[in-house]
Amino acid sequence: MQHQNNLVVPGVQQALDQMKYEIASEFGVNLGPDSTSRANGSVGGEITKRLVQMGAGKHF
Repeated sequence: MQHQNNLVVPGVQQALDQMKYEIASEFGVNLGPDSTSRANGSVGGEITKRLVQMGAGKHF
């Protein structure tokens, strides 16, 4: 089964990119192909953690 990562809210990509670079800066990670998978993954994991925390109080 193929998964699609379609964004539900228009314009959210810019906010996610901003969050990504803020977290990378906090962690001292320079995102890109020269970074390790572990460093890039730590940023992605933190994004997920924060998004879950943000959505935890909202029930749809």
